[in-house]
This record gives sequence, C-alpha cells and structure tokens, in this order.
Amino acid sequence: MRYRVWRLGIPLFILAAVAVLGAMVMVLWNAVIPAVFVGGRSIDYGHAVGLLVLSRILFGGFRGHGGWRRRWHGRRWDAMTPEEREQVRQSVAGRCRARQEPT
Repeated sequence: MRYRVWRLGIPLFILAAVAVLGAMVMVLWNAVIPAVFVGGRSIDYGHAVGLLVLSRILFGGFRGHGGWRRRWHGRRWDAMTPEEREQVRQSVAGRCRARQEPT
C-alpha cells in the first residue's frame, strides 16, 4: 500500500511542481521583460514551461546544485594529491593578491 502511494505521489508531485514553476516563470517574465525592454513581448503558459525546461537543460538546476561544472570540479579536486592541492591553493591565493594590489 505504501509503495503505491509513493509510486503515484511522486509523479503527481513532479507535475504539480512543473505547473507551479511554469506559472511563476510566466508571471515573472510578463512582469519584468515587457517593462524593461522596449521590444519585450509577453509569453503564454506553454512558452513559460518551455523556457523552464530549456533552463534546466542549459544550467542543470532544480536539484540544489549547479550543472556539470561543479560535479566535474569536485571529482578533479578529489583526484589530486595533497601536493597538487597545495599548488592550486597557492596559485589562487597569488591571483587574489594580485587583484587587491593597486596598480
């Protein structure tokens, strides 16, 4: 019984979340874009959901972490030896100091 609730509940939750997020994208787009840009047009609900899906494909959001960059960087850092990690830290620290110094 409990399995059936999860099996039916999760897809319904996902559909409801997409519907609510699509409506939010549509409202925000229609409130901001036509007011900011001279040629900005309003969008309908279908276009808002399409924009939401496109942003998911391009940026990999929705799950609390970014797209491919963050996961790739984490694996690269984990594969480094302690000496390589120290070299990266020193390199980044050197770049940060160079930006802070007045030219």
